[in-house]
Amino acid sequence: MAIREEKLNDDYIPLDYSGKSRSFIEKTNFRNKFKNFNKNVKKNWQLYVFLLPALIFFFIFHYIPMYGVQIAFKDFYATLGIWGSPWIGFDHFERFFDSYYFFRLLKNTLLLSLYGILLFPLPIIFALALNELKNGPFKKWSQTLTYAPHFISVVVLVGMIIAFLDPITGIVNNIIVQFGGEAIPFLTDPDWFRHIFVWSGQWQSLGWGTIIYLAALAGVNPELHEAAKVDGATRMQRIIHINIPSILPTVVVLFILNIGSFMAIGFEKVLLLQNSLNSETSDVIQTFVYETGLLEGQYSFAAAIGLFESAINIILLITVNYLARKTSNNSLW
Repeated sequence: MAIREEKLNDDYIPLDYSGKSRSFIEKTNFRNKFKNFNKNVKKNWQLYVFLLPALIFFFIFHYIPMYGVQIAFKDFYATLGIWGSPWIGFDHFERFFDSYYFFRLLKNTLLLSLYGILLFPLPIIFALALNELKNGPFKKWSQTLTYAPHFISVVVLVGMIIAFLDPITGIVNNIIVQFGGEAIPFLTDPDWFRHIFVWSGQWQSLGWGTIIYLAALAGVNPELHEAAKVDGATRMQRIIHINIPSILPTVVVLFILNIGSFMAIGFEKVLLLQNSLNSETSDVIQTFVYETGLLEGQYSFAAAIGLFESAINIILLITVNYLARKTSNNSLW
């Protein structure tokens, strides 16, 4: 039976063959989905029990603390508590935006984040290269060698960087001097900070970042490669036309997740590498939040800055997810 339309307030509301309105149909569909969900929970309750600890963790440590975000709009005093402290609106945000250090903090944070995003393809390239290795022992040795740095703590990593790049005793400067050059003050030169920070992070995370891509490559149908070989395709052509399209959904999802933490570059490593001589390029928003909030006790001001940073991350995440869904039909939601 054909679908009828009923005119109401100059708008047409589609009706199904039984004469029910769209709102009624949507409510019915929602109730059916809810019933199906209940049946699924009863049938697979063991899986939901395994999921419960993670949900409890995120609820306690990520959602409940959101109650305290309101101090960003208050002149917070610990003795008065969150509810007792007076509201001051957007004063903390205006203070931050009008401060002389705002543009330097924003510039340094954005440049470090963009630098890291530009190196996003490195794990993909490394995974494609490892996937083409035919020598089993060498492949396993390469994977182990590149995975190992991931398990080094940030403090140990920074200690290694300081030891290697020391102007007098560092192995890097000793090699430079041996070849007739002059020792370079890597850790006190502002121009070197971004390179040291980003490339050391890539060295630490490169092998670990390839795991997901290797897992995606393992799911590629080998018959596609066999058919391509019969047609005369070279190895590079098979990588470009088979492997890369096969892992593209994984690449898009991981890229969106990286953009979601675009402003969160990890203040621990920055703080450990920072000194008074390289602060021109090492001052970022997160280190400033740490200094003003924990060291100086300006909790409301620090909360406002952190909220501003989180707002940028959310906007970027939603925007990139929308663009990815429109262009490649791959997205988080």
